[in-house]
Amino acid sequence: MTQTPSLKTQTLQVGGMDCGSCAKTIEVALQQLHGVTEATVNFTTAQARVSYDSEVLSEKSIYNQIKGLGYTIEQSYEGQSHQHTHSCGDENDHDHQNHDHNYEHSQPINKSKQKSDLTSWRFWIENRRGQSVILAGIGLVLGLLTQYLVLPIWIARAFYGIGIVIAGYPIARAGLFELRLRRADMNLLMTISVVGAMILGDWLEGGLVVFLFSLGTTLQVFTFGRTRNAIRSLMDLTPPTATVKRGNQEFTVPVETIQPGEILTIRPGGRVALDGVVVSGNSAIDQSPITGESIPEDKAVGDTVFAGTLNQTGFLEIKATHTYNDTTVAKIINLVEQAQESRAPSQQWVDKFAEIYTPIVILAAIAIALIPPLAFAQPFNVWLYRALVMLVIACPCALVISTPVSIVSAIGAATRRGVLFKGGNALETAGHLTTLAFDKTGTITQGLPIVQQVYDLGKVSADMVLEIAASLEQQSEHPLAKAIVAKAQDLGLELVTPLDFTAFPGKGIQANFGEQRVVGVPPVVATANPEGAILYLVGNRRLFSDQGICLADEAESLLTEIEQLGHIPVLVGTNRELLGAIALSDGIRLEATEALHQLKRVGLKRLVMLTGDRTVVAKQIAQQVGITEYQAELLPEDKLQAIQQLRRHGVVGMVGDGINDAPALATADISFAVGGIDIALETADVVLVGGDLRQLAYAVDLSQRTVSVIQQNVAFSLITKALFLLLGTFGFVGLAIAVLADTGTSLLVTANGMRLFKTKTLKPKRLSSIPSITA
Repeated sequence: MTQTPSLKTQTLQVGGMDCGSCAKTIEVALQQLHGVTEATVNFTTAQARVSYDSEVLSEKSIYNQIKGLGYTIEQSYEGQSHQHTHSCGDENDHDHQNHDHNYEHSQPINKSKQKSDLTSWRFWIENRRGQSVILAGIGLVLGLLTQYLVLPIWIARAFYGIGIVIAGYPIARAGLFELRLRRADMNLLMTISVVGAMILGDWLEGGLVVFLFSLGTTLQVFTFGRTRNAIRSLMDLTPPTATVKRGNQEFTVPVETIQPGEILTIRPGGRVALDGVVVSGNSAIDQSPITGESIPEDKAVGDTVFAGTLNQTGFLEIKATHTYNDTTVAKIINLVEQAQESRAPSQQWVDKFAEIYTPIVILAAIAIALIPPLAFAQPFNVWLYRALVMLVIACPCALVISTPVSIVSAIGAATRRGVLFKGGNALETAGHLTTLAFDKTGTITQGLPIVQQVYDLGKVSADMVLEIAASLEQQSEHPLAKAIVAKAQDLGLELVTPLDFTAFPGKGIQANFGEQRVVGVPPVVATANPEGAILYLVGNRRLFSDQGICLADEAESLLTEIEQLGHIPVLVGTNRELLGAIALSDGIRLEATEALHQLKRVGLKRLVMLTGDRTVVAKQIAQQVGITEYQAELLPEDKLQAIQQLRRHGVVGMVGDGINDAPALATADISFAVGGIDIALETADVVLVGGDLRQLAYAVDLSQRTVSVIQQNVAFSLITKALFLLLGTFGFVGLAIAVLADTGTSLLVTANGMRLFKTKTLKPKRLSSIPSITA
């Protein structure tokens, strides 16, 4: 679809939203503007996204429409990609005199940090909400003082009225707009209650209601805003500019202008601007903002670095591999925003409940106000007052906010630790897990072979067997060859360059060392003899069989033993005899055993490994990491069927590397990826950015806590509402107490949900490399 030049999309950071109905009000108001083609407002992110025809509608009109409802514009920027925007740090009223903002050049308005502190006088003096609270409080105090001094009642009412008008005007304005939309939110209900109190002559209570409501919503907006801002801090990770090396000169340029292939220079203390590969230098990089790993990782030539990470010690030159829109941190930010915007199942239920509940309560309030006076000759003033109390109590703000504040807090906590949830649905599903299935290769294991053991047959030492094999294999790119060479280098063995090298595809290699002396090998073996140069062989059985070398019973027994252990045997010998064998297998992740133990600690009793590998290999890996249930020799369609079978007994999660086994990952109720970030971000419901399996237990534990907190919040909200509705109906609760009950409940469920933001990871054990045993 071709976009017309005049069609623009503006994303606005809106301040002052304290519940989901606020977002709906703004959304409907924007949709009614002539020239707006699409408008969506998300409460959890506090963002409004507006598409409009700039020839018909100006940005100023959009801003005025939002401000006219009593909300503020904290920040605006064009387009969809905005990882370089920076949060203002609080829910403040910002002055937007210049409305002509372009994303590339706009700088967000940052007020003093003092304003984000509720204990700072600047917050209450300079913030519109703070001003409303103060003025309502002054009017209330002066009115009370006037009554105490027994001055004419009209003076007291004048002071109460000043506080009510100044603090209540934004509330009434938003409430009347809701009435035009045939909707009812807290602003409308509060306006009706205050006006009703004034009609009944109780101006003191009207002033007290406005003061308490203003104070409660200010505290609630600020509290929830703290959680939003903590997540928005991700956007500050990537610096707006970077130093690029072009020729022999360095230039500081906007990061969005840098193309893949350009060389960035990163000095100690500098932040990496783009994903790339180190081409010069060594340093330790703090990757905690991306992976959640607190220990800096050493980086050298050829290593990958991520945008947003911090260079600590050395000078680095990095070749950019991605543009700023395509970096890992950009993808993470987009994923987090999408996750915040998605609604969890419990939130969908609450929203549907509120849609039915609110009209019913309003009708009930009307009935309370009219039926007793008309049918039973009761005092009209008494039952009208009770109806007003019921309207205040009835507002479902606490119920509506109970779920999103918990979801946002949990997603924020997980993101800071390198665990990315793709929305509230994934978060809640993980909290109900009963079974977790694992792919083997690349998930429980490293996906790369390592030397497990070196065997000799008494002719030469085990070290000599490894040295011969590594000398022949040092030029090979085969994974088994690389593992053998790496093991020899770890042991400090001296490798010799072979001569007359010959490769036999699918079998192995042969070569000789000529007159070179091979350390540890008797001269008669190492040098030429009357029958010709000794040939050294490294490979499988077929290679030795083709050379006419028969394996002795001892050698056959050794190979059988290696294969029964699930290892791959690599034979080492000469064209005369077998000298030994090297056993290799896919190395188990260092943290795998501890990760599975932690999963059991958080309540997952059924852990299953699914693999296409041989049964003997699957059995050995399962035993090593503590898995009692496994299925081996499975094709991709077999894994899918296995997941379907497991789902009959509860909620099933699948853990993979995000590359293969896509059918099984898609079939599971929830999928976890521990592999490459690019692919994992596209395929999995939950991504472990750092690839540490121990984060699985943290993810499950956090999800369980989130489900529990949501249930607590919903139950507390419903019980509180039911109790105060009952008390209000029979006259035991006044308007002021009703306001305290409503705002107090909202604050309590918000604070309870925010506890999730401080959920800590399970304390991991210190990992050390597992040495291979040489015999």
